[in-house]
Amino acid sequence: MAIEKTIKLIAIDMDGTLLNQNHEISIENRKAIKEAEEKGIHVVISTGRTRMTCDKLVNSLGLTSHLITVNGSEIWDENRTLIERQLLDLEHIEQMWGLKQKHNTTCWDATVNQVLREDFPEELSEHQWMKFGFDIKDDQIRQSILDELSANPALEITNSSPTNLEINAVGVNKAKAIEKVCDRIGITMDNVLAMGDSLNDLAMIKEAGIGVAMGNAQPFVKECANWVTASNVEDGVALAIRRWAL
Repeated sequence: MAIEKTIKLIAIDMDGTLLNQNHEISIENRKAIKEAEEKGIHVVISTGRTRMTCDKLVNSLGLTSHLITVNGSEIWDENRTLIERQLLDLEHIEQMWGLKQKHNTTCWDATVNQVLREDFPEELSEHQWMKFGFDIKDDQIRQSILDELSANPALEITNSSPTNLEINAVGVNKAKAIEKVCDRIGITMDNVLAMGDSLNDLAMIKEAGIGVAMGNAQPFVKECANWVTASNVEDGVALAIRRWAL
């Protein structure tokens, strides 16, 4: 494939992409990331996780660039100072909590201070909400919830696995967050290599100069990518970095 791009920023998803089946970063992936940083390329982890659930892994890489969390709800600078945070309105959390109870689904949520799983607070209004997630094995129930939420123009709906739904405030996605980072460091999306495996990675894969899907990515993500690398258990991140950035 003849794509000529000058890569100045690499955006990498975590689960299903950078991390293997044991939620670890392989030696090869670490080496490729280090080589990219030594070449002066900004390496930005762009994850659906919160700081609470990604910091240990991200810090182990010793990166000197920005960090994007909660699907783009939060952008942190190279010193891990918060630049921007976008929240979900309380009325939308109440709607989703109602759907969870109605359909008896598994759910989780990210607030500014914690990740909640099933055990939600009685007073929803006392928290600042960034993301709501459903995990639904039943295709019909998942589609029903998706249809209802899709009718709400205030929501951005993606997934991080084929059986879940992830909901952020409208306009929150990894591509928009990366674009803001690009503006800050004086480059464009054309200079970005982005890689991921799920629908919450789709926007950045489509809008990056080079969008890479993992070998284990959802089929539609592969269709939209410029290139498909090896899977997350075969050092696919390292392969893509060496192919397109080094």
